[in-house]
Amino acid sequence: MPVYEYEHEGALCRLGRVFEWRQSLEEKALTHCPACGGGVRKLISCPNLSTPKTNSELRDLGFTKLVRRDDGVYENVTARGRDSRYMIRGKPETIPDVKRTIGD
Repeated sequence: MPVYEYEHEGALCRLGRVFEWRQSLEEKALTHCPACGGGVRKLISCPNLSTPKTNSELRDLGFTKLVRRDDGVYENVTARGRDSRYMIRGKPETIPDVKRTIGD
């Protein structure tokens, strides 16, 4: 069930100026505070997204990260098993095998 943020429009109550309220998607937005009955407005807030931060996390999630090292040379910092560590322009055998990485 999603959590929404609301802000009191007038006087504060025990929930504070801004409070979180858990409600289903089908429920209408609150117009009055459930604790004090004062007017509230719904806030737009940032979602909590978790993104991979390290090369090993990217590799474990199935991503391939190439870092440019020279003109036409890229290092595969997420190389797996038989993957080549470097991808070189004009040498198709150095291209990572994504068919092995991607699964259904």
